Amino acid sequence: MAESQSIFTLFKNADEFNDYLRQTTFSRDIELIQNHHTFLPDYKGFKTHGAFPLLHSMRNYHIKTNKWSEIGQNITTFTNGSVAICRPLNMAPACIKGANKFGIGIEHVGNFNSGGDEMTPEHKESIVMVNAYLCAKFKLKPNTNSIVYHHWYDLNSGQRTNGTGVTKSCPGTNFFGGNTVKNANDNFIPLIVAHMQQSTKQVTPTSVPVSKTVTADVLNVRSGPGLFATILYKISAGKTVQVFYELNGWSKISATTDEWVNSKYIN
Repeated sequence: MAESQSIFTLFKNADEFNDYLRQTTFSRDIELIQNHHTFLPDYKGFKTHGAFPLLHSMRNYHIKTNKWSEIGQNITTFTNGSVAICRPLNMAPACIKGANKFGIGIEHVGNFNSGGDEMTPEHKESIVMVNAYLCAKFKLKPNTNSIVYHHWYDLNSGQRTNGTGVTKSCPGTNFFGGNTVKNANDNFIPLIVAHMQQSTKQVTPTSVPVSKTVTADVLNVRSGPGLFATILYKISAGKTVQVFYELNGWSKISATTDEWVNSKYIN
């Protein structure tokens, strides 16, 4: 269940955040999803203080030091996969000069420059899912025109330069393999596309449940049919599972709950 403090609402994961998106109507046109890293606070800061103290600290800095009316970002993601609504989504962010009017600003807590924080699997999954859910909500085609990095904009002119001129490294030189347009096209956008495709495909039931044996030493059981779905528990080699549905190389092993395994590791 979501928690609230002051203007902040904290969801335990991206799926809870998506439930909020689905139930909420927004009055502002959205054409751009901005991805940032905080640099500071980083993973150590989150481990020490937790989500709400960091959010309040960022808000105080933005209002008192930057003289902004509110915290700059609309959304913040954290190392454990949790997601916070910060600046209301109906307000344009204060994140990228020249690209705020129709944007949503997402700050990913961490230092994702080379040599900085190593992104956790939970955080990686959450970042991909939040971008995918925003694209679905606002009917955006996921590409490097609708999903952008701060690094691609000149800090002085506010013009998009794709990394030339006076720029920040944000969201980090090691953010999903790098902060260039090519890095995004190669390593980030495909994950968002895959998640959106997975979410819209229809699951086909098998004619009857089929018994299969786990062949991997340890098999992850996930909350959905994909590598970025949350790991629920593990099954050891030789165990028998019942397959109720199959989808795109994944098998659903429960009739009533979302429990999926990679079909390559059962026979």
